Amino acid sequence: MYGTPVPAITPLFVLGVRRSGTTLLRVILDRHSQLAIPDESYFIPQLAERHRGRLDVDSFCDDLSRLRTLIDWDVPIGEVRSRLGDGATVADGIDAIYLTYAERHGKQRWGDKTPMYMQELPLLAKLFPHARFVHIVRDGRDASTSFLNMPAGVVTETWVHPRSAAGFACEWRTQVRAARRLGRRVGNRYTEVRYEQLATDPEGVLAHVCEFAGIAFEPAMLEYAGSFDVTSKPHLTGLRRPPTPGLRDWRTEAEPQSVEEFEQIAGDELAACGYELADAAHAAGPTPRARLTLASYAGRLAAWRATARAVARSPLWRRRHPPLQAAA
Repeated sequence: MYGTPVPAITPLFVLGVRRSGTTLLRVILDRHSQLAIPDESYFIPQLAERHRGRLDVDSFCDDLSRLRTLIDWDVPIGEVRSRLGDGATVADGIDAIYLTYAERHGKQRWGDKTPMYMQELPLLAKLFPHARFVHIVRDGRDASTSFLNMPAGVVTETWVHPRSAAGFACEWRTQVRAARRLGRRVGNRYTEVRYEQLATDPEGVLAHVCEFAGIAFEPAMLEYAGSFDVTSKPHLTGLRRPPTPGLRDWRTEAEPQSVEEFEQIAGDELAACGYELADAAHAAGPTPRARLTLASYAGRLAAWRATARAVARSPLWRRRHPPLQAAA
């Protein structure tokens, strides 16, 4: 169905807007005997900005010594270094990090699930030209309801994040459209699944994802309930149970005004994804006022990303990230 066999070194990126089921899909896929998908990484854009052309291995490993993520993943920098030869690129260096993690868990393949990378899709495609992308889409009104009801203090990411249904609609519409553009660009290296289908037919959806990824479906992947520690992540308590439909329902949980605000901005993309609108008129596209809101969101996001790139390239990055472990 998806053409030639998938090489063993091909990474699998799980894409999706926040609160769209990306963690659920990651946890399930990570239980596969061949595939390792750790928790969010965040470091790919930073390393890509800091290391261009031929890789300076010493400088690269020094940067790795400053990343908390490698400590959390129990990835020794020395093992990463041993994989890097002459002529290595930053993509090789990033690949070495994930392969080290995967092999320490007895796996051959690696993947990633970091919702922030929905802003970095062209970069991922450039770094990993053979990567495969599975995009999980959830009704944005349910995702918005879930996000805006998360416990205080849970949202710690440093990028622009929404505080209203309209703000979340900007993020959802922008990122879903970006992922679908990526799909048109990479062809059969992209597939799209629905969170709602994963909840109602997990075996069917996972069989499709596994075929897409070039691995055999393993029923044990669905036996994750109770194996995931959510003590420090109260917003992920749903992982204590099997895939369950209706954990959030905007029809009964969202205020009518919030639904209206969301559809004014993202109604066209909801309709394009096959979701029924509360007001069919919103399928025509954002209202003039909504277009201004989208433009404001795009401007703030562009400013944040430009600042993040500038910091990553400057000496300030290392001052902000002191060494946490030995680089050798």
